[in-house]
Amino acid sequence: MNLLKNRTVLGVICILLSLLICFGVTPLFNKTVSQKTEIVRVTKEIKAGDEITKDMVQIAEVGGFGLPENVIRQKDTVIGKYAKADLSIGDYILNTKLSDIPAAENAYLYNLDGSKQAMSVTIKNFANGLSGKLQSGDIVSVIAPDYKKQGSTVIPAELKYVEIISVTAPSGYDANTGEIKSNDDERELPSTVTLLVSSEQSKVLAELEADGKLHLSLVYRGTPANTAKFIEVQDEINEALYPTEKKNDTEEQKSADLESKPEQPVKNEVTE
Repeated sequence: MNLLKNRTVLGVICILLSLLICFGVTPLFNKTVSQKTEIVRVTKEIKAGDEITKDMVQIAEVGGFGLPENVIRQKDTVIGKYAKADLSIGDYILNTKLSDIPAAENAYLYNLDGSKQAMSVTIKNFANGLSGKLQSGDIVSVIAPDYKKQGSTVIPAELKYVEIISVTAPSGYDANTGEIKSNDDERELPSTVTLLVSSEQSKVLAELEADGKLHLSLVYRGTPANTAKFIEVQDEINEALYPTEKKNDTEEQKSADLESKPEQPVKNEVTE
């Protein structure tokens, strides 16, 4: 304790601490601040829900001090992902701003695998669309008044069991997203219904849409397993209605296979 009371000793200790800070701590701090690292930076405006492509981002070298730990550093990590928030030019991307799945209002479109198509039809009035009560996943029958100008109202065999994948209001708001409107009193009524159909079904729907006469009646609403059963029945009906196309495809495939087979050499028999 007497040693610490000595002004000379205290002065020496202070000088040593100052030297340590100046030549030890400060250079380390400056090195940390000036250390460069690579991050992914936005080069084009990206809206929430957009799929990020390689031309929207680039690798940039920046100071590493103060960067969030979850900042994205590899370009391949963001390409193909979906933005969960708006991103401006120059922004760096955090993993919390990305999603592996598209926005809810477009998700059902990304589930198409080429075997079927999404097709929208117009709901002309409130009654035509079950008074606004239809929702995605419902199985409906499409009723055609004065079908093909024959004066009779029928359910075309191709459209007996059809699945709804979206119900959309005039503003583009999809009822199947679960989005909550700011004012329940201003809830919009559906104006179009998007159906999951085959190419044959789409042609029949296009004719009904052109005529402007169709009604939708609810057949089933429930579990996906039971919904699939209705779709299977409809697929069997369609196969029975359009067997020629599949038969022709099979014959063409057989012909192609025969043409692709190499010709077998013919052995000449020599008789003595």
